[in-house]
Amino acid sequence: MKFTIQHTDKQSKARAGILATDHGDIQTPIFMPVGTLGTVKGLHQAELENAVKAQIILGNTYHLYLRPKTDIIQQAGGLHKFIHWDKPILTDSGGYQVYSLSGQRKIVEEGVHFRSHIDGSKHFFTPESIMDIQRIIGADIIMAFDECTPYPCEYNYAKRSIARTHRWLDRCFDQFNATEPIYDYKQTLAPIVQGSTYKDLRKESAEYIAEKGAEINAIGGLSVGEPHEDMYGMTDVCCEILPEDKARYLMGVGLPENILECIALGIDMFDCVLPSRNARHGLLYTFEGVIHMKNKKWENDFSPIDASFENHTSSFYSKAYLRHLFHVKELLAAQIATLHNLTFYLKLVTIAREKIQEGTFGSWKDYIIPRLRTKL
Repeated sequence: MKFTIQHTDKQSKARAGILATDHGDIQTPIFMPVGTLGTVKGLHQAELENAVKAQIILGNTYHLYLRPKTDIIQQAGGLHKFIHWDKPILTDSGGYQVYSLSGQRKIVEEGVHFRSHIDGSKHFFTPESIMDIQRIIGADIIMAFDECTPYPCEYNYAKRSIARTHRWLDRCFDQFNATEPIYDYKQTLAPIVQGSTYKDLRKESAEYIAEKGAEINAIGGLSVGEPHEDMYGMTDVCCEILPEDKARYLMGVGLPENILECIALGIDMFDCVLPSRNARHGLLYTFEGVIHMKNKKWENDFSPIDASFENHTSSFYSKAYLRHLFHVKELLAAQIATLHNLTFYLKLVTIAREKIQEGTFGSWKDYIIPRLRTKL
């Protein structure tokens, strides 16, 4: 796996690059649709590839470990074959799920004891077992096992947490380097910067992660309830330290304006459940603003959902029809809305890439963000 920067913006720290993997090249900046359980809810893989234009999708180690379980995935020949997706895949290590299961887990130096949210069964994750599980799942990019601290987080706890995350990272690399890929392609291990919203802790963690020489470095523990200004501030601190010639991945972010602001700070990769989750509740993102599709104002609006989406589902169906589908609770409503939102997110980062290539990303960002925030 190799990351190459092709262009840098003249007005910001944004960059456009190529991340080469054995399952294909990824043009950055990029947004990764979240396919937690081996599926992006509401869409099949042909739509992801042909309509959304997804270049990489994300799966989750915690969820895939519990269902369908790693032995099933291995028997299938890895996650790519199991879900019939031959483009790159990234798997989250489960650190965020451990964070979200605060009432059902216990963190110790060796790892994390937890109970399944499905049936209450007991399990134990360690940095070593997480590497082995992700070897079996077979993602192209696998994430280090870390602790995602909550917000707000007391300083001393955050300090102890990053020290443990760094010790776990060393164990992840030891196990990763001591094992080989199970399938016929290479995998890359990405470390994760933590440190809550404390500048000195973020700096310390980013320096530790930078020393590992990984081709991809991630920033975690943000978009967990902190103000957007803190998210941007911590991201900027990390990007100042993380190597310029390596890909930077901001985990779990976010709204369209968050993505553009963080591209301007030097981030290359994003993922978030917002576009698909909000779609299922009738909230659509467009280049003119946000549409709450269940509102009565769309009841007799027969204009396309988004006329700018040429030869796409969003240009075929009207707002009135989609509102009707939501009100009668048809499954097609969530499918159309999800297809729209994910296509919008991929179009957004594609246009961002074009503006970086032109050297005009900074001014375009400042122009487009107020439009994206508009409530229609």
